[in-house]
Amino acid sequence: MQRLKFAFLVAGLLIGLVAYSQQSKKEKWTSLFNGKDLKGWKVYGTEKWYVEKGELICESGPDKGYGYLGTDQSYKDFELTLEFKQEANGNSGVFFHSSLEGTKITGWQAEVAPPGHWTGGIYESYGRGWLIKPTDDKDKALKMGEWNTMKIKVSGGQVTTWVNGQEMITFSDDKIGAANGIIALQIHDGGGIKVKWRNIKIRTL
Repeated sequence: MQRLKFAFLVAGLLIGLVAYSQQSKKEKWTSLFNGKDLKGWKVYGTEKWYVEKGELICESGPDKGYGYLGTDQSYKDFELTLEFKQEANGNSGVFFHSSLEGTKITGWQAEVAPPGHWTGGIYESYGRGWLIKPTDDKDKALKMGEWNTMKIKVSGGQVTTWVNGQEMITFSDDKIGAANGIIALQIHDGGGIKVKWRNIKIRTL
C-alpha cells in the first residue's frame, strides 16, 4: 500500500512538473526582431524594409504600392507588444491571422495611422472592412512623431488593443477565432510613408 501511495505521489509530481513546464513555455516572451537584420521575416512587395541603428524601418519605394513584412511563423492566440514611431505619413498597421499572395493579404489589421484615423482599430482586408474603431476621445493616446507602444491580445475570437497603456478596443468575432496565420507589418499605398519599429515581442497564450 505504501509503495502504491508513493507511486501515485511521484506520478502527480511528474504531471505537475510537465504542466508547469508547458505553461512556462507558453508565457515566455520571444523577440521577433533581433535589431540587426530581417531574420525571421519575409518581404512582400517592392517597398523598402531595412534595419538602421537597431530600428526596423519601412519606407515607401518608387512604386508607391502596398508592402508587407511577414513573420516566418504563424501565431493563433498571443500577446504582441511593439513600439512604433511615425515619420511623414504614418499610415501602416499590424496584421494578424494573415496570409499573403504577393501583396494581397487576408486577415485582420490593428491600425497604425496619423491622428484621427483610428489607430488601434481593427480592419478586415478584402472582407468586411472596418470591424471596430476606437472612440474619438481615445485618439489622444497616440503621439505622432514620437515612440508609441502598442499591445495586441488575441485569445480565441476576442481581440483587445492598447496604445501607450490606453485600451483602444475590445470585441469578439467568431471568424477571427477560427483563423490562424502570420503577423505582418504594413506599408500603405500612396507613397511618402515612413514608420520605425522596435522591441517587437510576442508570447503565446
